[in-house]
Amino acid sequence: MKNNMEINREAVLHIPLSNYAFAESETRLTIRIRTQKDNVTACTLYYGDRACTATPVVFKEIMMEIKARDEFFDYFEAAFETPFPRVCYYFKLQNEGEWTYYYSERFTKELAVIYFEGEIMDGRSEYYQYPYILKNEIPDVPAWFKKAVVYNIFPDSFACGKYISPQHPKDVVLDNGKVCKSRLGGTLKGIFENLDYIQGLGFNCIYLNPIFAGGEYHKYDTIDYYHIDPCFGTNEDFKHLVEEIHKREMKIIIDGVFNHCSWEFFAFVDVMEKGKDSKYKNWFYELKLPVRRPQSENEKPDYACFAYERKMPKLNTSNEEVQEYFANVGAYWIREYKADGWRLDVANEIDRNFWRRFRGAVKRQNKEAILIGEVWENAESWLRGDIFDSTMNYEFRRICRDHIIGDHKNALTAAKQLEQMRLRYPTNLVNGQMNLLDSHDVPRFLSLCRGDQRKWKLACILLMLFPGVPSLFYGDEQAICGIKENEYRNPMVWGENPQLCEFVQNMIEIRKKYIEESATYEVLWKDTTQQVFTFVREGRKGRLFVSLNIAETGQKWNREERKIILASSDEEFLEAMGYKIYL
Repeated sequence: MKNNMEINREAVLHIPLSNYAFAESETRLTIRIRTQKDNVTACTLYYGDRACTATPVVFKEIMMEIKARDEFFDYFEAAFETPFPRVCYYFKLQNEGEWTYYYSERFTKELAVIYFEGEIMDGRSEYYQYPYILKNEIPDVPAWFKKAVVYNIFPDSFACGKYISPQHPKDVVLDNGKVCKSRLGGTLKGIFENLDYIQGLGFNCIYLNPIFAGGEYHKYDTIDYYHIDPCFGTNEDFKHLVEEIHKREMKIIIDGVFNHCSWEFFAFVDVMEKGKDSKYKNWFYELKLPVRRPQSENEKPDYACFAYERKMPKLNTSNEEVQEYFANVGAYWIREYKADGWRLDVANEIDRNFWRRFRGAVKRQNKEAILIGEVWENAESWLRGDIFDSTMNYEFRRICRDHIIGDHKNALTAAKQLEQMRLRYPTNLVNGQMNLLDSHDVPRFLSLCRGDQRKWKLACILLMLFPGVPSLFYGDEQAICGIKENEYRNPMVWGENPQLCEFVQNMIEIRKKYIEESATYEVLWKDTTQQVFTFVREGRKGRLFVSLNIAETGQKWNREERKIILASSDEEFLEAMGYKIYL
């Protein structure tokens, strides 16, 4: 174990042009450096113009602050306005025992200045570099999405009329003889007729799971990418829905399934019929000719599929014809129907050039269209400004599940892991990550809480007030539960839980009022324990303190033994849903 009087060099980490060094605008940089926890007492950043005409370079000095901590490390950070676009920089680390400069991944007490025969030889290229702050290379998220509060709807399960839950399956035969199925019978008109309900809760963005013609009720086996599934309605129904959503100053995101298609998709049918003579034979992955359909689920297909599902052949997304086809699909729904963006299924199994082409086609129609990738793990390599704007943040859900409501819950561990998660990306992107507790792919969070709404509310508060974009799955506000797929995709229920709806509504109001894009986030470590997680969001309207008591009993600091207190510097308060909310 390292003596704390020495700087633990093995723990120090800085990566140029990454989440450790990024531009937030053409004039603002954020620089971070990692050190062993409680090992470095002060860190100074020196930065200068790497094209400076003076020799040696003239450096400015900034004292860095610890902005995040986890179990093992401290993260020093400096965010600053720079007068020059080309920047070189280095660090000075110190504690009670020693100090050292750090640059070029080495530790030294000497700067990169060489004296040769009385002349100064500048070693400016040896310092860390931010070569040039290029506007089009600053990763960011469309501004409107950072203000979004998303309501995620599984169309088959939501509604077939105003406050009418769908409960009647149906099959619809297309003109070409293909069959589209529904399990419950939800429709686009049902969504249209319940927009008052959605907007009344405070949501300003709707994300729809797939709505294009597909064989199964979930529609992740797309038959036709240019038509709405007839079980849901028509293209005209979708157009009216979008128009009404926009009239309400809301947004709508649709689901794109381009990793795979249905075995009823025209190109796959052509390959099955024509074999090696099909012009689409290179559209599919690991295809063996002649192609035949497996007769049972246990029979292995002669082609790659999504998750071994024989009815969903995997597309060869590195094929330029496939890329062109789906880039046109992406642009079509943005251009013709004014959708506000795409959520992109199984995004990390698809060729990156496919996504670059898709992004270019969509952004040419609307540069503010959002592109959200389904990437469950760390998505840093997908968020560099050339592929996606955002991803579905399942890591947020995992931390809440394990450490906020789980059997081994620990608020201190939750705080540390949320810090690790938050530091994965530049700040611009963190504020645009789509955080969630539920989706169509996972058991309902309330079920994981064993029906305990108090625990669910704790996670919901964190969802609404943590950096990022909150997304709520339909019916969570009505206490829908479910562990198995058919259960967590159960029909929507209406009016059965007004208190929980009011709680969600209140939390969204607080978010909209106090959490703007520029609001900072800071864990208050002195007030965070295994039982209590405390953080502060500070913005133009003041400081909002949030303390989550995850214990089964009240804490001494909370005399009324409530499970949460939200507080700001003002003394006035209002009471909502049995919680004290100080505003």
